[in-house]
Amino acid sequence: MASTLTVLTRNRNFRILFLAELVVFGADWFVMVPLLVLLPELTGSGVWGALVLAVDTGVLALLLPYTGTIADRFDRRKILMSANAAALVGALLLLGVRDAGTAWLAMLAISVIAVAKAFYSPAAQAALPNVLDPDELAAGNAVAGSAWGTMTVVGASLGGVISAAFGPYACFWIAAVALVLAAGLTALIRRPLQAPRDRTEPAQRAFAAIAEALRYIGQRPRVLGLVTVKSAVGLGNGVLTVFPLLAGLYGVGAIGTGLLFAVRGAGALVGPILMRRVLTNRRWLLTGLALSMSAYGLAYLGVSLTGWFPLVLVLVFVAHFAGGSNWVMSNFALQGEVPDRLRGRVFATDMMLATLAISVSQLVVAGLVDTVDERVVLAGCGLTTLVYAIGWRIATRRLSLTERPPAADPVTSH
Repeated sequence: MASTLTVLTRNRNFRILFLAELVVFGADWFVMVPLLVLLPELTGSGVWGALVLAVDTGVLALLLPYTGTIADRFDRRKILMSANAAALVGALLLLGVRDAGTAWLAMLAISVIAVAKAFYSPAAQAALPNVLDPDELAAGNAVAGSAWGTMTVVGASLGGVISAAFGPYACFWIAAVALVLAAGLTALIRRPLQAPRDRTEPAQRAFAAIAEALRYIGQRPRVLGLVTVKSAVGLGNGVLTVFPLLAGLYGVGAIGTGLLFAVRGAGALVGPILMRRVLTNRRWLLTGLALSMSAYGLAYLGVSLTGWFPLVLVLVFVAHFAGGSNWVMSNFALQGEVPDRLRGRVFATDMMLATLAISVSQLVVAGLVDTVDERVVLAGCGLTTLVYAIGWRIATRRLSLTERPPAADPVTSH
């Protein structure tokens, strides 16, 4: 772990980008956890929370192909700062959610925040290799992959505690201040966040640029396998909708909801750091990805069977240890496969497929959550991920990542 974290001390630009992402992710959870507790209290139904989660991921999935193109064509630093400003507007809109009649405003606010994240995420992910030296890439990915988990632990747990002590609206104000801070940090990055572009090459229209990226993915089985791997965890992600209801079932309320999200983040934090050795050994990446997906599904099957809340927390940790490892391993593998000029679009496609899977899972759970037992929903989500993992590994069994392809090989058209 010490050698992994050294990249933070010696690379100033990466350190600032990492801190900015920590603040952004923390703000996201200071919004989401209190909101998921507030909406059932105002409306008397779990459906609103499920719809908010589905809107969050659904808007993200729809926009990512376009925003990935933007990340490849425009200044990524300006994209990150503009996204922070838009998310700030969404956080302030949540202050107007006061009763069942204004619950719709939560949908609008989360839609605005989701649009901001759709621009932020591919730009930040595509910029990572530009602020890291080649020998820092594995360590940098492990550290960057832990950012989301770190702030899920901090944001979710503190969000639950502060919401219980001071109310959800205090959390919304804290999130707004955090987003201003994130924009300020991003402005301090001095290293360019993208490689120089050929100014003589005519700019592509958005749809042509998207089509080029899709052709690139479709013609390369290894890239296609890697951009479909996160969907396994995504299809099981409807479990998040059940967290507030599960906390109510055990009588632990807002603090229990925060703890569930926090241990989820703790797993996602620890997983990428402990999987550092796997990141540097491409021979084991595909096997590691399949095992991580399977572990996620099995852990949630376990959650559906246990009746003891501390064991639930342990199993949620295990699931997201596996899920966080899955995310970082696939990101690292993709960065070694895709040239810079296509990286934003390919990562956007990768994230689109993952978030679309999450949105589908959450919409299905939204239709079931008020009529089907929480444990049955959890078991269904876990089993879905497990079946997908087995099918994915069978489909990719002939692939190998031990021989790295030329990073800038041309894209042929049909």
